[in-house]
Amino acid sequence: MKKYWERLFNGLLKENPVLVLMLGMCPALAVSTQAANGIGMGLSTLAVLVLSNLVISILRKVIPDQVRLPAYIVIVASLVTVTELLIKAYLPDIYEALGIYIPLIVVNCIILGRAEAYANKHTPLLSVMDGIGMGLGFTAALTLAGAIRELLGSGKIFGAQILPEGFGMTIFIQPPGAFLVFALIIAVMNAIGIKTRQRKLVESGCDGNCALCSTAGSCETKPAADAAAGGAVKAAAEKPAEKADPKAAENKAEGGAAK
Repeated sequence: MKKYWERLFNGLLKENPVLVLMLGMCPALAVSTQAANGIGMGLSTLAVLVLSNLVISILRKVIPDQVRLPAYIVIVASLVTVTELLIKAYLPDIYEALGIYIPLIVVNCIILGRAEAYANKHTPLLSVMDGIGMGLGFTAALTLAGAIRELLGSGKIFGAQILPEGFGMTIFIQPPGAFLVFALIIAVMNAIGIKTRQRKLVESGCDGNCALCSTAGSCETKPAADAAAGGAVKAAAEKPAEKADPKAAENKAEGGAAK
C-alpha cells in the first residue's frame, strides 16, 4: 500500500510535473490567467492521464515496441476527443476559456512522458495512482499560479473581489506574469527546503550525466560505492607492513655472497 501512496505524493510535490520536472509548460503558462481556468485544464489533463495510463498499462505486453509511440498517440487522441466533447457539452464556459489547449492535450509531454516512463513498465493500479498523482500535481500548480496571477492582476480570485476595486498589475495577467509567478513558486519551494529526487542527487555529488555511469551502479549508488572504495584505500594505507621473513633475508644474503 505504501508504494501506491508514494506515487500519489510524488506527483503532488516531489516530482510535480510543472514545478519540478518542468513538463507541460505551454498550457501552464497560457491558461493560468485565472484559477478557474487552471482547475479546468488540470482536471481535463488528469482524466486523460489516468485513463491513458490505465489503457497503456493493460496493453503494454500487446503493443509492439516498434509502434508503441504511434499507438500511445492514438489512445491519447481518442480519450482527448471524448473529453473535449464532454466539456463542450456540459461546461461551455470552460471550453471557451481553454480553447485550442484542450485538443493540444494530445501532445502534452506529461501524457506521453508518463506513458513511456511509467505506465509501459508497471501494473494498471500503480499506473492509475501515478496518473492521479501527476494529474493532481498539474492541477495544483496551475490553480495556484492562476490564483496568484488573478489576485495580483485584477484583485479577484475565482471572480470574487478580494482586493480593493481598481487594484491590478496588468503584467501578471500577461505572458511575462506567468514566468514571474512560476519562478516565484519554485523559488519558495527551494527556500523552504523541499527535497526533490533531482535535488538529492545533485547534493550527493551526481552530475546528472547518467549516460556515463557504470553499469555496476546508478547515480543513487555511486556515492555509496565511492565511499566504500575510499574506506578500502584508507584501510590499506593504515595497514602495517608485514614483518620480513628472517630465512628469506638470510637466503638472499647468502645468494649475494656466492655471486
